[in-house]
Amino acid sequence: MAEKNILAYFKSPEEAEGVSRKLNALRVIDMSITRFSRYPGEGVDPANIYSGDWNSLASLTQDAEITNKSAGILAATDPAASGLSDGGQGGPTGRDILLTVVVDESSHHQALRLIEEAGGML
Repeated sequence: MAEKNILAYFKSPEEAEGVSRKLNALRVIDMSITRFSRYPGEGVDPANIYSGDWNSLASLTQDAEITNKSAGILAATDPAASGLSDGGQGGPTGRDILLTVVVDESSHHQALRLIEEAGGML
């Protein structure tokens, strides 16, 4: 049998986990739930804010792991660095949770329908 893959975006891990339980009934071949960001890394430890042990404003406001000065300057120009952007953590759509699913071709359309009903964006 052929396999089909699906990439769906959600606003919270709980939304994605909710639909993942329903998808398991379709005999999913593989599935993962991941948070993504336009910047790599986990950011800085809040305790380091006062010690000055951080490379860029983006390290503090966007959980970016900045590796050099030029990247830090560029990332700090993002509207999210000022706290005045309107997209929240996930950007303009607020969808920063990625559900990746591999299903059998025979259940592909049913899986798509379940994801859309759960609020996922395909």
